[in-house]
Amino acid sequence: MVQMHSPQEIVQDIKAIANEVYQKIIKIKAPTLSMPLRSLQNVKYDEKEGYFEVLGKKKARTLTASTVKTFAQTLLMMNESKKLVETDDIATKREMYYISKNWGEARFKEQPESDTVMDDYEAMLSVNREQIGFVPEEKGGAVAGKLVVIDKDDTGKELRIDCTKFGSGAYSVPTSVEHLKFETKADFVLAIETAGMFQRLVKHNYWKTANCVLVSMGGVPTRACRRFIRRLSDDMKIPVYVFTDGDPYGYLNIYRTLKVGSGNAAHINKYFCVPNAKFIGVTPQDIIDYKLPTHPLKDIDVKRVRDGMKNDPFVQHYKAWQKALDHMVLMKKRVEQQAFAAHSLNFVIDTYLPEKIKNQKTWLP
Repeated sequence: MVQMHSPQEIVQDIKAIANEVYQKIIKIKAPTLSMPLRSLQNVKYDEKEGYFEVLGKKKARTLTASTVKTFAQTLLMMNESKKLVETDDIATKREMYYISKNWGEARFKEQPESDTVMDDYEAMLSVNREQIGFVPEEKGGAVAGKLVVIDKDDTGKELRIDCTKFGSGAYSVPTSVEHLKFETKADFVLAIETAGMFQRLVKHNYWKTANCVLVSMGGVPTRACRRFIRRLSDDMKIPVYVFTDGDPYGYLNIYRTLKVGSGNAAHINKYFCVPNAKFIGVTPQDIIDYKLPTHPLKDIDVKRVRDGMKNDPFVQHYKAWQKALDHMVLMKKRVEQQAFAAHSLNFVIDTYLPEKIKNQKTWLP
């Protein structure tokens, strides 16, 4: 389980930070807020641990003429968070942005400002944002296949949700998944990048023939989606296979974030990643082996690869990923999941996935 703090502990932590600021001010000293530096430069990767661990680098926000607005915004957000925790309420990230419109000169001009302050505040307390009252706008992902999710209604009564019973639809992962329990006899979880490919696999009951659970990530998976997959894999002792496009974004943003986390959320990666995930998505070698139609590799793609090679501890750890990325740059090509439709609409179901899952030598770590 995620290391949960009780609401009382969260409030105590908020009060402690606020009191420290207050004591500095009454002593006519400049108060400082300290938080971990959230970047790839402040993480390390150990395969035994299985996720990006935060290092000791911190950034300090000291109250000065140039930082007074951001400092005030942080304290005001802490105050809103305290009220949410004390009343067992929630606010979406968008709602938090609009709440700030009551803060006069300290209000946020755009939501990215608000989101950055929220991320810093979350890191200050070393908790996940839901524990301090904030929830994302986006859904946590879609699920179909051989899985029963055991949830509770608002009275605490158990609800059994059969993910085979949604027809052409799917079960939506909630924003918080800690209370969920699972029942499944599936052989594996297949996490899929695009909603379109997920819909194709659901439409043709791929989960039935492959005896698996399908999860649509919808791009870079949300924290709730990552945590859901992690808990399902851990609790049910089943492997996770990841199927993305064959491009730097699919490799270094979607897959890497699911497997080991990100620099931005290094303080909670331990709980929000899936270390046992394996990559069975489209590789540069697949372009050759399956004669797939491609798109030219863009300059921004090459830049993303170079950045990964230089700065990403995950890429630096695995020679197989370095080789695949080099191969892609050499070919100057990228490829989409849907490219298999050039052979036939269900080629990915009838041929590609069965062959890929059987041949572990084609997987990437």
